[in-house]
Amino acid sequence: MAERSSVAELAAWLRGELDRYSPGAKLPSSRALVERFRASPVTVSRALAVLAAEGLVVTRPGAGAFRAEPRQPHSELHGRGDTSWQEVALSADASPDQVPRSVDASGVTTTLDAPPPGVLELGGGYLPSGLQPEKALAAALARAGRRPGAWRRPPLEGVEELRGWFAREIGGPAGPVSAGDVLVTAGGQAALTTALRALAPPGAAVLVESPTYPGMLAAARASGLRPVPVPVDTRGVRPELLADAFRASGARVFVCQPLFQNPTGAVLAPDRRREVLRVARQAGAFVIEDDFARHLAHEDAGPLPATLRAEDPDGVVVHVCSLTKVTSPNLRVGALAARGPVLERLRAIQIVDSFFVPRPLQEAALELVGAPAWPRHLRTVAAELRTRRELMLTALAAELPALKLAHAPRGGHHLWLRLPDGTDEHALSAAALRAGVAVAPGRPYFAAEPPAPYLRLAFAPAAAEGDIVEGVRRLRAACAEVLPEG
Repeated sequence: MAERSSVAELAAWLRGELDRYSPGAKLPSSRALVERFRASPVTVSRALAVLAAEGLVVTRPGAGAFRAEPRQPHSELHGRGDTSWQEVALSADASPDQVPRSVDASGVTTTLDAPPPGVLELGGGYLPSGLQPEKALAAALARAGRRPGAWRRPPLEGVEELRGWFAREIGGPAGPVSAGDVLVTAGGQAALTTALRALAPPGAAVLVESPTYPGMLAAARASGLRPVPVPVDTRGVRPELLADAFRASGARVFVCQPLFQNPTGAVLAPDRRREVLRVARQAGAFVIEDDFARHLAHEDAGPLPATLRAEDPDGVVVHVCSLTKVTSPNLRVGALAARGPVLERLRAIQIVDSFFVPRPLQEAALELVGAPAWPRHLRTVAAELRTRRELMLTALAAELPALKLAHAPRGGHHLWLRLPDGTDEHALSAAALRAGVAVAPGRPYFAAEPPAPYLRLAFAPAAAEGDIVEGVRRLRAACAEVLPEG
């Protein structure tokens, strides 16, 4: 029997036996438990530690384990109190231009929360542990911890060598990006939040792609901004509608994902890239370029277009990128790149919010991207994402032909599926969860009313390739329950 299972089973048995002992009574000795269950002393020790962490058992070195005294609920000790006043405090605003201050993180938690046991994950936003470079990360952390000065306070903008690495990744023919143009951030989400706060005052409109990344919408609304949608098709955002939106809203910021857009997977077409920069420059506006998927290109993607920042000599583009998506959710290291006075404002806001990114984490990131394992990891991910995409496409064609796909992206980790008209997305995602597969409904990806029901289905987070096929099969059962007939 696996060690983890033995610990859980022994802890469950002890938990069920506790009622036989009065508070303070001694439980069977560790030796007795070892003999009775034919378990190792380590298993017994870990099972008792589980109950101790739950507050059910007290262990005393040299004396044994004892049933803990029952704990009084906090409400009995201190009274429940009256928190209703908080509804007023959290909502009242004396300013003439009121903006809702509530924060809805539901669209983000759908891709962050781990699914319940037994549920296959096709709704997440990260690589599974088997595709994360865990050995290389562990080695990088070990080497980073031994670097001279690794635990000293870092430069507020970030470690110079890491800023230089990001600059080389971002730069291009319009004038190389220098380390001085880059700030190291605590991942892409933190960089987006900093950029939004730096570029738009509370109450202002900010133009966003429609549909778009829910985490950005949540960050904008939490900063008191008003997201205004601009439609996206298979060639990216539509520049003529972008120009109209700038004129109608007075916005001075547009947030876009030109490469493998989330959730549609679109790549901004070459002629539209030039138009987006021209329209923004004419409006006197910034473009926040969220380049989250550059390291998530599939093996058959071909040459990737340069960043928008690389084609912008005038400081229109504020570039955001991160190492998190292609490594581990825990390597929260990213970058902001900008040119001109805006860089100082970005720097100031980041310092006020978080001071700096811990230096050992920056040093570990630098060790990772400089190691021979780094290009090998990128090749492995590119090949695996292509394989997983094809598996999902094949399974969908066989099992769920009613779900329409505008195009199959050659980058990113998901597909954006149009559901039949009249489908209740949330009912479908709930039915899918009951069937044993986690998916993401489309509604949170829209800043306003969606034009149709959608589903975002991710092929990257599945623990194994077989889970993709099985997940689609389970989704078929949910669709049979929920989709409108005809």
